[in-house]
Amino acid sequence: MQSMDHRLVVFDIAGTTVTDNDNVAQAFQGAFRAHGVEFSLAEVNPLMGFRKTEAIAELLKARGMSADEAFVDAVHAAFIDAMIRFYTESEAVGAMAGAEGAFAHLQGMGFRVALNSGFPAVIVEAIVDRFGWCRRGLVDEHIASDQVERGRPFPFMITELMRRFGISDPRSVVKVGDTPVDIQEGRMAGCGLVVGVTTGSFGRGALASFSPDHVIESLDELKSLIR
Repeated sequence: MQSMDHRLVVFDIAGTTVTDNDNVAQAFQGAFRAHGVEFSLAEVNPLMGFRKTEAIAELLKARGMSADEAFVDAVHAAFIDAMIRFYTESEAVGAMAGAEGAFAHLQGMGFRVALNSGFPAVIVEAIVDRFGWCRRGLVDEHIASDQVERGRPFPFMITELMRRFGISDPRSVVKVGDTPVDIQEGRMAGCGLVVGVTTGSFGRGALASFSPDHVIESLDELKSLIR
């Protein structure tokens, strides 16, 4: 990676820096089920990483159902409630192996560390508070998909983080995520390095088909990959 004055690594959250054993997808299923609609994990998983209201609408359209705004909002509200309970109360919630070590290592090298997510801000705040990452100085900034014009694969979360850090050249940014849409986001933003990680719902082949610069099995590998 080219050495520049400003350097930033943007990590996804669920499945990348926070463990996710289909918890997000199952919350999606539960939110739909509460409103009389059933979706399988196979239908839900491809939309992980997207802005959640857009994912809900896409699932409905794929089923030939109306993506009525009121219905989408109702399902989304049920999803948010479930996720906030999960991330604030569940003992199953944990930092991904290697995440905190990667944050500290990168900061020690002079990188700024940021999180972005397809979650709305209220869920992102619950997760960051749960781990105390900002209070502990491990994460410098975070952003959610409802805080910008469009979520992934559009680059607006990354470009807003760049603005906050005073970064003008996207080649000084690294994007790390566990879904194809993370890779697409990094490419659309023009990031200098785009890394897929197989700790979420997608394997090496599925991620590699979206042409990241690297696919890794663990965040520990970032220590040798990003120099």
